[in-house]
Amino acid sequence: MNIKKVLVIGAGTMGGGISQLCAQQGFDTVITDISQELSDNARSRIEQGLDRRVGLGKIAEEVKNAVLSRIFTAGGLSSARDADIVIESIIEDLEIKKKVFSELDEIARPDVILATNTTSLSISAMADATNRPEKVVQMHFFNPPVIMKLVEIMPGQKTSMETMEKAADFARQLGKDPVVCKKEAPAGIVSRVLGQMLNEATWLVASGVAESADVDKAMKLGANHPMGPLQLIDMIGLDIHCAKMETLYRTLNDSRYNYPELLDKMIEDGHLGRKTGKGFYDYGDK
Repeated sequence: MNIKKVLVIGAGTMGGGISQLCAQQGFDTVITDISQELSDNARSRIEQGLDRRVGLGKIAEEVKNAVLSRIFTAGGLSSARDADIVIESIIEDLEIKKKVFSELDEIARPDVILATNTTSLSISAMADATNRPEKVVQMHFFNPPVIMKLVEIMPGQKTSMETMEKAADFARQLGKDPVVCKKEAPAGIVSRVLGQMLNEATWLVASGVAESADVDKAMKLGANHPMGPLQLIDMIGLDIHCAKMETLYRTLNDSRYNYPELLDKMIEDGHLGRKTGKGFYDYGDK
């Protein structure tokens, strides 16, 4: 694919990270959301992160400026007219995603691939909201996108082999090492396997078997994991983890994805992990 301009829809953590990744790899990238302000805020966060890297001597000032020169912002979907590929990374709500894909189908060129970064929602349902279901595909990035090497590529029921190959090729252009799922399945590979492990860690704490720190220490020292499962949930966000588990539990009717009431209580109290300063661990004002 001759890709020059990427449109990333969603100015949250993942959307911002994917945008930075694309810009770092030399692609002109537009971040868009429901308002210009949200997109501008995402670009500001990217700039702050790059400034920190400059201050630490990780990158040169010229590199930072070059990356920022390739990041543009917008409000709404009109930028899809000029995009060579679109990556959607908005809230995990199927009806909202279907609406976005339907609007994109009207705006983007007929040859443009529409990719979703969804973790667990139906790719086929999004594709059926368009007149190009063969060009709708999952490109699931992992947090943080600028660091994590994996991108999961998954088809919907009508996704063409050509689209799958192009999506995998673009992932490689971004410096990633993609894996390809042979057919559509809720949450793909990593989230299915990881979700059960994370859930089991929360049950150990909720049932009083062990403290959070000891569960994490056990998995780091005993299984050689770089991060404990509860530290990882804090990084992901308790609300996001639970939403993913609810979708898997409902879709697969599998009790292994059922999580303890402790998590609902923590979410109710506003303890969502790192982003709120407290989850299974207290992060203070970080």
